[in-house]
Amino acid sequence: MDASKRRFFSAGLSVPGARPPWAVAESLFSERCDRCDACIRACGPGILKAGSGGFPVIDFSTTGCTLCGDCVQACTRGALLGDDAGEPFIWRAHIDPACLTQRGVECRLCAERCEADAIRFRPRLGGIARPELDTDRCNGCGQCIATCPVDAITTQSKKEAA
Repeated sequence: MDASKRRFFSAGLSVPGARPPWAVAESLFSERCDRCDACIRACGPGILKAGSGGFPVIDFSTTGCTLCGDCVQACTRGALLGDDAGEPFIWRAHIDPACLTQRGVECRLCAERCEADAIRFRPRLGGIARPELDTDRCNGCGQCIATCPVDAITTQSKKEAA
């Protein structure tokens, strides 16, 4: 499926189980979240939206998560636990073969936006440098997803990314 169709069918989310950062397990999340929209209103970057059933989901179509924790502070029901609970997201970035560098086009936008330095470009003899993703450094923030001009960056679970 091409990137434009994938984006249409996923409503721009690109994230499996697209819950806010530091969300509890899905079964607990749906019990604890009362869909009050406090986390959505608190989200400075505006990436949290009301999704299916009114539950908050992430939309990385314009920007990524700054991991500021404002959504966690706004949640009074324990659906979001904060950075004391571990990693903010259960996914990692994944660079698809649709990446412009695979077509011989110089592009490094994803690495420029990656504050975790999880994406690096190493020079290649006789060709364009291609991205290398360090999944141990990736925090799943989605900055790279938002900036990719060809939607070549998606997410996958940490287990798949390892």
